[in-house]
Amino acid sequence: MGIVPIVDVAPLYLGQKKGFFSSRGIELKMESAQGGAAIIPGVVSGQFQFGFSNTTSLMIAQTKGIQVTSVANGDATTGNTTTDVSGVAVKKDSPIKSAKDLAGKTVAVNTLQNIGDTTVREAVRKDGGDPSKIKFVELAFDQMPAAVSSGQVDAAWMAEPALTIAKAQGDRVVTSPFAETDPKLTLTAYFTSTQLTKSNPELVKNFAAAMTESLKYATAHPDEARQAITTYTKIDATVLKDLTLPSWPAEYDMASLEKLAQLGEQDGIFGDKKPDLKALFQ
Repeated sequence: MGIVPIVDVAPLYLGQKKGFFSSRGIELKMESAQGGAAIIPGVVSGQFQFGFSNTTSLMIAQTKGIQVTSVANGDATTGNTTTDVSGVAVKKDSPIKSAKDLAGKTVAVNTLQNIGDTTVREAVRKDGGDPSKIKFVELAFDQMPAAVSSGQVDAAWMAEPALTIAKAQGDRVVTSPFAETDPKLTLTAYFTSTQLTKSNPELVKNFAAAMTESLKYATAHPDEARQAITTYTKIDATVLKDLTLPSWPAEYDMASLEKLAQLGEQDGIFGDKKPDLKALFQ
């Protein structure tokens, strides 16, 4: 499996520990990548059988003719615009006070032309700023707190645990783009190649069932999910207790995915094609 080592994947590790995968004959081996965009080629080439990706990366892949299919939900925003699983952080003394002030500034995202810059643009737009004036640069999440404190960037769109680390060093969160975009925004999904769904449908079915069971268990046992994060990130106890956990619904929210696709079209990230959401999120 190709994964991004962020809070969102806690149910996967928790499900592995609880035996939800092994009881279905699946032994998991996780490999880390910077973002979903880097995992997709690995899944299509057969390097990984399954992958974890944000939903925009999957839409982009599909519009490029890459044969991928989502098999289980990943996670969703908390819907809370003050404390969410991602946020744009700035230095404590920064003149940036709200989303609209990001216009004309340099903002770090983990992958360009993706869910980060799309939702940041929407938050700026909603706050009355001009999203076309933001300069986005690419950085790994774990490098972002240092980049903000050193002034390398004006702001950074961070996922957890980077966001809590940034707050601990005194940074301020000026907007929570996921929650601002849609209070039920489906952020990520677990996916495979369309080829694997045909060549080994039993494996795909068992993986999807194990993942869904893991999501439900994580939702019912947030403290165990929080603890699972220590198994795949170098996180200290103070950061761990302050982390904002995402929502882990067992189903996709299709209305929010339609909105995300519409924003992606507006940003021109799909070229001249539209994603077929019904085919992608089965």
